[in-house]
Formats: sequence, C-alpha cells, structure tokens
Amino acid sequence: MRLLVLGKGKTGSLVAQVAQQRRHHVEVLTGADNANACALTPGRLQGIDVVVDFTGPQAVLANIAACLRARKHMVVGTTGWHDSLSEVRRDVAAAGTGFLYAVNFSIGVNLFLEAARAAAEAVKQGYLPQIFERHHAQKKDAPSGTALVLREVVRTVSSETPEIISFREGDVVGMHELVFDSINDRIYLCHDAKSRRGFAEGAVRGAEWVALRKGFFCFRDVWREL
Repeated sequence: MRLLVLGKGKTGSLVAQVAQQRRHHVEVLTGADNANACALTPGRLQGIDVVVDFTGPQAVLANIAACLRARKHMVVGTTGWHDSLSEVRRDVAAAGTGFLYAVNFSIGVNLFLEAARAAAEAVKQGYLPQIFERHHAQKKDAPSGTALVLREVVRTVSSETPEIISFREGDVVGMHELVFDSINDRIYLCHDAKSRRGFAEGAVRGAEWVALRKGFFCFRDVWREL
C-alpha cells in the first residue's frame, strides 16, 4: 500500500517506520508542510491508499475534511476532536470512504479496557472508582482520550462517574490506572506503555484493515479482526 503519514512527532515517525518494515510505501508530511491542510489536494493525494493522521487537535479536522473531499481512506490516532464525531461520521458516509479512529491503537490498552469493563462490577459492591493517568509533558489534551473512554466504561457498567486525575511529566509514554477502593481492600488495574511502538503497530494494522472497507469504525470495535 501507499500510506501518507501526517505528523512527524514521536508516534507519527514510528508509524512510518513500522509501515516501512511491513513493506508499505510511506510518505510523510510535517505540520510545516501542511499548515491548514494546504498540502492535501486531490492531486497530492492521487495514488495514496490510506492517510494516517497523528497530528494535533488544532489540525486534525481540517486534515479529515481535505482527505474526505479527495475520497481517501483514513486512520486517525489524534485525540481532542471527538466532540465532532457525529459530523465526521456524516461526512465519511457522504464520501463513501473507510475511516478508522481510536483514542488508543494499542492492543494492550484495548485488552485493559475489557478488563476494566469486568472490574467495574466492583462499584455495585460498594467500591469507589478513581482513574489516574500520566503522560509526557508535551501532551496537549487532559484528561487523555483513553482516560475518558475508561471513565465511560465504568459509567456504563455501574452508573458511577469516576474522578480522573491527570499528570503531565517528563517523557512518560502513557500510564493509566483504574482503582476501586473500599473499607476492606483496594483493587488496581494498570496499563503502562513501555514505548509507542504498540500504538504504531496498531495504527498500521488498522490502515491495512480499513483500506479494504467503507464506513466509519472505531478501533475498539474491530481490533480482534486484525
């Protein structure tokens, strides 16, 4: 496949590397190359199979709009834009393309969310839930998208909305802790990313998957099919 990666930050660069290792042809556009989606013209996108976005909340919606105008499949790992999900879903349907997004493309995180769904039953037994998340100091959104999904998992199961406590420090890749506390004991669930490679591998595998499909998909609903 021919992939165009938007963003040359730590995760975007690793996505490009993993895609090359999986024998895809990869091109990269930096933020400077693509201010206000100016580089994403139909001519520039001709021949591209999937566009992978790991930019930032300030850029992602313009990138999505430009790619859909050119009727290109997309994988979006950028967070901070999900208030616009319904509008993007509508535009994807109109364009007739494939679109896959995630707050986290790590298989491990998605397994963690499944464990959290089971553990949230503890709230019905009197446990108090809390979420702690830690990321690198440069991460712009807080709470993280993964923490917000984790909160929704607990709320859906238990009708209780746990507090989220966020930390931004150093070069922490990403740690999420779900704690259930009672007067008798405490339950901990934790996912601690050792590197960004898990995110990158999931995004590339997602691109391989969505290139053959049309529709609007969330990674947590399809990762078992990869």
